[in-house]
Amino acid sequence: MSIELHHLRGFLALADEKHFTRAAKRMGVSQPTLSRNIRRLEELLGRRLLERTTRHVTLTSAGESLYDRLNVLLPQLEAALRPETDEDTFRVGFAWGFPTGWPQEVIARFEEETGVPVQVHRHDAKLAGVDRGEADLAILRGRLTSPDMEIVTLLHERRVAAVSTRSELAERHEIGWRDIADHRLVLNEVSGTTNLGDWPPERQPGVAVVCANFDEWLEAVASNKGMGVVPEFVGRQHIHPFVSFLAIPDAPTVPLNLVWPAHGGHPLIPRFVAMAQAAVAGEQR
Repeated sequence: MSIELHHLRGFLALADEKHFTRAAKRMGVSQPTLSRNIRRLEELLGRRLLERTTRHVTLTSAGESLYDRLNVLLPQLEAALRPETDEDTFRVGFAWGFPTGWPQEVIARFEEETGVPVQVHRHDAKLAGVDRGEADLAILRGRLTSPDMEIVTLLHERRVAAVSTRSELAERHEIGWRDIADHRLVLNEVSGTTNLGDWPPERQPGVAVVCANFDEWLEAVASNKGMGVVPEFVGRQHIHPFVSFLAIPDAPTVPLNLVWPAHGGHPLIPRFVAMAQAAVAGEQR
């Protein structure tokens, strides 16, 4: 077999993104190149990995099996091939909306006590690169499950609704959670914290636009394509002149989590986690 790393990386990116254009952008290649690489991988393995339609990509059972194994093995292989450096670093990943307050306190204290510098990286992916060996630990929002990851919830954030200043809702101060079903949503399907499963099946909103990252989501809301739902801290940041925020008093909260590999992680992860837990507990007292 002449399977190469770029074949496997491309397959993992496509399995994550479920979209050829976004996966190609993530890989830094053209869409035709990614398509050829995936076809070549299927030819070399002798089995179909993907079901393709004009708009969606889904994994076959063989694709699911390969994805589960590569998700563990490829980061380990890439870590083994990565050149050693004289200076150790601790890499913290996030998908969007890096928190303020306790993380800065923790990073400063961690660097002072360990002598290891912390690098913060944004990754537009569900696990912010921690599953790819691109981050040692990630700060992520939402209800997460992953058999290969340890997940600790630090706190819960309230939600707000985001609407265009041109929307008929912009003059309101709040909206009920179930009333959102009367409107159409802008969803960030990669790193967002809201999905249709948050509402009961008989009372789910429609979807106006599906986005791949927070910036696309924000511009879609600002353009009045639909309503968005985000953690409350976003509404305090005055992030866009054409976006207003409404309270949702009865909305379910959003967990804020620390996520790291269950096996083979950075030896200083427990130290960082303990510092984060202590800092958050101090803020909440």
